[in-house]
Amino acid sequence: MDKRELELLEKYVPQDSELKRLWEDHQLYGKQLEKLEAKPFLTPSEEQQARELKKQKLEGKTKLVALLDVYKKKDQ
Repeated sequence: MDKRELELLEKYVPQDSELKRLWEDHQLYGKQLEKLEAKPFLTPSEEQQARELKKQKLEGKTKLVALLDVYKKKDQ
């Protein structure tokens, strides 16, 4: 995320529950992925879990960026 997006998150997360949920989910998926990717070897189950986490993280980020775009236009 770029600096502007992080500033918007800081500003609007306290008042937008959807934005807050999406941001928290994004961070959670990132931490879970880091944990998996830190392992020297992944089982097939863990590989599947990593793929699902990446998919969920990307879907969430798409929604998050769409919401942030609304706020960017509002702040102009």
